[in-house]
Amino acid sequence: MSAVALGSSAEGALAPYRAILEHAELELELAGRGDIDGLSALSARWEALTQGLPDPAPAAARSLLERAGLIHERTHIELIRLREALLADVAKNSRARRAADGYAGQLPRRPRLDRSA
Repeated sequence: MSAVALGSSAEGALAPYRAILEHAELELELAGRGDIDGLSALSARWEALTQGLPDPAPAAARSLLERAGLIHERTHIELIRLREALLADVAKNSRARRAADGYAGQLPRRPRLDRSA
């Protein structure tokens, strides 16, 4: 077997791991933009990429998987930041609503759902 054939065979064996790295990079990009719908849409793709991979992974894939793991950690941090920002917005809106109700002298808001029906 020629060196070219061996090289292309090794490259082919690493293709799934390169796809995992690219997927991780895309997840980080979407998380950075706050695109939760885009992230949700990728979950099925992740399953397809990881299904059927050998355990353990080939040694040649190690650096690709390490990079993907680091990017995955960054994505996790971005999602935590996004969650914290959303929770801060909810808290701010709740305080504003209570303040507005207090200034207006209104009774507390009642639920819109009539439970007696």
